[in-house]
Amino acid sequence: MNVREVQLMMFREDEAVPNNPVLPAILYMGAFKDGPERIEAAFNRHNWRNSWTGGVYDFHHFHSNAHEALGVVRGSATLQLGGESGQELELRAGDVLVLPAGTGHKRIAASGDFEVVGAYPDGMSWNLWTAEMGERNRALSEIRRVPLPDTDPVHGDDGPLLDHWRTAHSSRDGPEEDERLNPAGLSAQEHFI
Repeated sequence: MNVREVQLMMFREDEAVPNNPVLPAILYMGAFKDGPERIEAAFNRHNWRNSWTGGVYDFHHFHSNAHEALGVVRGSATLQLGGESGQELELRAGDVLVLPAGTGHKRIAASGDFEVVGAYPDGMSWNLWTAEMGERNRALSEIRRVPLPDTDPVHGDDGPLLDHWRTAHSSRDGPEEDERLNPAGLSAQEHFI
């Protein structure tokens, strides 16, 4: 697996979800296209644990206390990321999506055989927040305290997640609000490396 092309996506705070003001969501397109059944083992080998298999909820939700890796094992789906004003993203078997804490996500449509595996850095326990739950300030406080992972869920000790998230995290205390919302000068839509 030598695929290093990724798509980075930043989302501004939405009415329904806070999103992450510092870290981009990362899509590893086709990272496991030749063996999607290996995704969970790779996640676990790279210390992204507490894994599960299933689907994605069909309502906007986010996790304020953990980053989440989602790998498509079978089928395909369209997810909406970033809340109502976010963007739709098509995922296929072999794709891996990493969502930083606070990033809203919702299933819009899926094939009948759609299945993902989810995992969290260091096997962190995760919570589930929806827009209806309120207490936005508490959620924002929790999001800021989630530590950066030590490994990339796809590549391990070296990988795009580590490169981009460390750069973004180190620039988070800059003086300009726009820099914090859009670290490393990333386009709000997408950026390819």
